[in-house]
Amino acid sequence: MSEQEEDFATLFEASQKAKRIEKGQSIEGTIVAIGPEVALVSVGGKSEAVIDVVELKDEDGNLEVAVGDRIQALVVSTTGGLKLSRRLIRRAATAQQLEDAYHARLPVEGKVERAVKGGYEVSIARQRAFCPISQIDAVRNTDPAQHEGRVYQFRIIEFKEGGRNLVVSRRALLEQERRAAADDLRRSLVVGAIVTGRVASVRDFGAFIELGGNVQGLLHVSEMGWSRVTDASNIVKVGDEITVKVLRLDDDKQKISLGLKQLLDDPWATAGETLAVGQVCKGRVTRVAEFGAFVELEPGVEGLVPLSETGLARYTDLKRSFPIGTELEVVILELDTIARKVRLSIKAVVQAKEGEEVREYQERKDAKAPDGFGALASKFRGALTPPDK
Repeated sequence: MSEQEEDFATLFEASQKAKRIEKGQSIEGTIVAIGPEVALVSVGGKSEAVIDVVELKDEDGNLEVAVGDRIQALVVSTTGGLKLSRRLIRRAATAQQLEDAYHARLPVEGKVERAVKGGYEVSIARQRAFCPISQIDAVRNTDPAQHEGRVYQFRIIEFKEGGRNLVVSRRALLEQERRAAADDLRRSLVVGAIVTGRVASVRDFGAFIELGGNVQGLLHVSEMGWSRVTDASNIVKVGDEITVKVLRLDDDKQKISLGLKQLLDDPWATAGETLAVGQVCKGRVTRVAEFGAFVELEPGVEGLVPLSETGLARYTDLKRSFPIGTELEVVILELDTIARKVRLSIKAVVQAKEGEEVREYQERKDAKAPDGFGALASKFRGALTPPDK
């Protein structure tokens, strides 16, 4: 690449970087010169910005920086060149700085002097400002005096009469901070992450968990435990601190799905050790469908009794025959712990019991036979049979 091409590339890169710098943006630069009133700051390439020297001095009026030092500042204007400010983050001192902060939507520091009708009187540097009561906090409070004497960051939302008429908002900054914190939290979350939150509300379908930064995720009732949960309030209460797992993230809808049972032992992992085909078990009906009834054999392990295995007629109302919570005796016909499927039968249990009853009856009948005609006939035949020699 020739020297001319290199110069063009450098200039092009600098111009592109300058275009990307916007008002309100925080940038880092190097001080290249300090004059009586302003200092020049290199912000990359051939781009330079100015900053008032007074902002580079401490409270005693001494310079805190020197040529070559790097500083962090905010862009307060891009018209006719870049203008920076460090004080706007902390305390605006002049009307011009207040106006710059207003146009750049940057925070200024103010002290709440007293509560007045409809809001608060706020002192910002040597200026008086008004903060409506709805703009002093993100949540409504019942004690206006609690803000008096406090020093907060505010955003100027109205700038009139050269700065003599100012209206400010603290709520705007709080909401901006919350949105920024929420965005940071969402970016940090990944599927599979284990996070701790607090139960914000409980509904019929689950609970909303506050994860921080005003970000909430839904813990659905189906994810609260391996056993079927019918009432979420039996598992969690508002205010409870809870550890959950991130199951799904929907960035478009900003929805977060959480799970609790994933942090508990999976009952299916040991179901093959406690259950077997042909085993007769007692279980509890958890739900009923047109095709059969679901029975919980162990906490978190459910099996299906198909309609054909209930022993009832085809068009029987299963919900009336097997109310939720009914305890049943079933036999395991099929068991697949990998697919998490168990096929059960009530009919087989009934048939087995009937067969047992028949056997018991037959045994009782045989036991009584010696006192009847059959026993006498046997004795008679024995008497006629010659003894062995």
